[in-house]
Amino acid sequence: MEAVTAAWERYAAGRTPRRTRNAAGAATWLNWTQYADHGPDESVIGGVEGRRVLEIGCGSGCNLAHLATLGAQCVGIDIAPSQREKAEKRWGHLPGLSFRTAEARDFLAAHPDSFDVVLSIFGPVWFTDPTTFLPLVRRSLTAGGVFAFSHKPPQTDRRPGERLREARAVARWDHSPHEWASLLAGACFTNITATVIDPPKGACEGTLLVRAETERHRLVEAVGTNESSGR
Repeated sequence: MEAVTAAWERYAAGRTPRRTRNAAGAATWLNWTQYADHGPDESVIGGVEGRRVLEIGCGSGCNLAHLATLGAQCVGIDIAPSQREKAEKRWGHLPGLSFRTAEARDFLAAHPDSFDVVLSIFGPVWFTDPTTFLPLVRRSLTAGGVFAFSHKPPQTDRRPGERLREARAVARWDHSPHEWASLLAGACFTNITATVIDPPKGACEGTLLVRAETERHRLVEAVGTNESSGR
């Protein structure tokens, strides 16, 4: 784990801070893709006012800060300690927004039924074995909760779980839209969409965007199962 944390610290150190204003002049915005001023906005996850939102791999907090300005109660976690410092320095003045240093799986396991929305933008979903990670995400969501994430489309020359050349301590799971849909269905998510957003003019690589929900009657069903088994 120390090697993984160190790898993400090195990555964070090389990141350029987000602009103070986007092309539309906004001070906060949500960007799912690797390109500036491109792709869909927060409408992917629906209205967020009054909802509890968790971003895993929040980095310096810019995407989550935007949701806080829309009235969401937001928590951002990142494994790199320096990211929390950056996030709090830039966005600590916003109400309803907090940041923590945590490993994603540990945090999710400790917070069942805690969030209405979980999102990850080029975050841990891409770098964690989905067979263990997706069930943890699902358990952290309330009934009818939304899970959304984005990352680059799969590379044909990389196998799922293969180590990154630039960060040997970190593995990456490259899956196609169809594969992600199958994995999410296997983890009991519903209303799954997985598509590749076309890149802007002049760029050659799109962005994979995935959205899914938990069952709206999941908690009722779980209680009924426990009662029938005598638990």
